[in-house]
Amino acid sequence: MKYFRIHTSDIAWLTKKPRGIFTTVGKLVDAKTLTEEDTAEYWKQREYFEKVLPVPPFYEKGNPDHAVTWFKDTPQGQDIWNQLTFYREMCSKYGVKLYKTECTTLPGQVIYEDEFQIAVINESEELDVKISEI
Repeated sequence: MKYFRIHTSDIAWLTKKPRGIFTTVGKLVDAKTLTEEDTAEYWKQREYFEKVLPVPPFYEKGNPDHAVTWFKDTPQGQDIWNQLTFYREMCSKYGVKLYKTECTTLPGQVIYEDEFQIAVINESEELDVKISEI
């Protein structure tokens, strides 16, 4: 199985790992960086993804274990990647570089899994990853 993350080079304060694409665009909205039109579309996109992509339950508790989510390289995971066009466009439009990190082994201890993604803690220090700019 392959796993991948879409992220920036910014390090998230909670996980100490690169910030994922959903949080990155959310932070642009919070900072009022996006235009009104882009912000309105963000809320539509977010509503859609919250219906389609399961939200791991630990997020309701503020992610106390500092888990990091990775997409699974499955038809479902690839479908989500293909649907992230708006998020990728917002990052490009507002000058945020995105990266894709891929690995072929479990990146850590799995504490959550669904058909689209896994969430891990205790990420392996020796994880063999390929990182490419998107």
